[in-house]
Amino acid sequence: MNVYDSARMADVLAPLGFAAAAGAAEADMVILNTCHIREKASEKLFSELGRLRETKARRTEAGKPLILAVAGCVAQAEGEEIFRRAPYVDIVFGPQSYHRLPEMVARAARAGGAVLETDFPAESKFDHLPAAASAGVSAFLTIQEGCDKFCTFCVVPYTRGAEFSRPAADVAEEAKRLVAKGAREITLLGQNVNAYRGRRPAGGTANLAELIRTLAAIPDLLRIRYMTSHPKDMDEDLLALHGEEPKLMPFLHLPVQSGSDRVLARMNRGHTAADYRATVAALRRHRPDIALSSDFIVGFPGETEDDFEATLALVRALRFAQAFSFKFSPRPGTPAAGMADPVPEAVKEERLSHLQAVLGEQQRAWNAATVGRTLPVLFERLGRRPGQVIGRSPYLQAVHVAASETAIGETRDVRITAVTINSLEGTPVNPVATRACA
Repeated sequence: MNVYDSARMADVLAPLGFAAAAGAAEADMVILNTCHIREKASEKLFSELGRLRETKARRTEAGKPLILAVAGCVAQAEGEEIFRRAPYVDIVFGPQSYHRLPEMVARAARAGGAVLETDFPAESKFDHLPAAASAGVSAFLTIQEGCDKFCTFCVVPYTRGAEFSRPAADVAEEAKRLVAKGAREITLLGQNVNAYRGRRPAGGTANLAELIRTLAAIPDLLRIRYMTSHPKDMDEDLLALHGEEPKLMPFLHLPVQSGSDRVLARMNRGHTAADYRATVAALRRHRPDIALSSDFIVGFPGETEDDFEATLALVRALRFAQAFSFKFSPRPGTPAAGMADPVPEAVKEERLSHLQAVLGEQQRAWNAATVGRTLPVLFERLGRRPGQVIGRSPYLQAVHVAASETAIGETRDVRITAVTINSLEGTPVNPVATRACA
């Protein structure tokens, strides 16, 4: 979502004459777009600000002022603290305010900096954003923001606000514009994207399955994906769609966080391990070849060895094509930050290493199973080596192929010949482009 937001910030600034610079030393404005979910996000921000302070000082001495801005969720959560620790920052604004960037830039120029915008505006930022200036072969499209789940470890409800879904017609129009600019795959984004309930033009609300059906009717849109989903919001309509709509790719990121019901309850996840297993079973009934990805937190306060073993049991039973796993780190202001019975750091390290070993073996096995198969690959960009192009399989795997750059923007059947650490290698079955996607 931050990739999408950063691109839209560039679109908002374009009418003021701003364009992408080669680096901070050549820039008239630098925006650090931040995420508050990962550990030590604030420390990383202030470290980068320290380096940029020197750049700003050099440019000021040379008579070339540099506007320095901090955006995103760290800005939303720690706006005043940023100005206190880095008074040379000019603008601090949250993820719901970037449509006001032109106004903020003008205010910073008049007042000499210190512009803070961390309120939640009454109007939707999406109503004030210009059309995207460009689109790659694979594009992101935010359809939902915010969260009403209030997991005890998560800052999103406090930094992104309550759940909000964009009107279905607005999403469809933006998708058509992206396709007209060259997008052939669109990933629908949201903090809880499958909680989407967008207003229909004729009244009522459309769920995510209905929205995907609408977007699938766009002729030159070849592939649709969505992330990130919450297990509680995987309704039967959406589950069934995975077996019905060929443009919906067979890959789903569905975070579970833990396999222990006791830990899930302390996390306020609103589902049990059995609920999650049942959802996965239903998905696989509708789409047997679906690739699953997930998120895991180890060392949550109070997690016992039995709780961790329950997570391992779930992983071994369900098998994941890829996953993201982290040690618990307290996010300031969240309920979990004050929970008793913390897990010792050494224990968290050991558990994370064990879990990642199991997940890594599963990912390697999933990728190895594709060798010898012929998969439709949507090519997105040139590779590092001459004559190489890179695309994605339906299962989101990167695929490297020796082919002409004319393949970019097309899907072509590729026979997978080898697996590398982070990607696949293959050979085109024939040079003729195909529209088959799954």
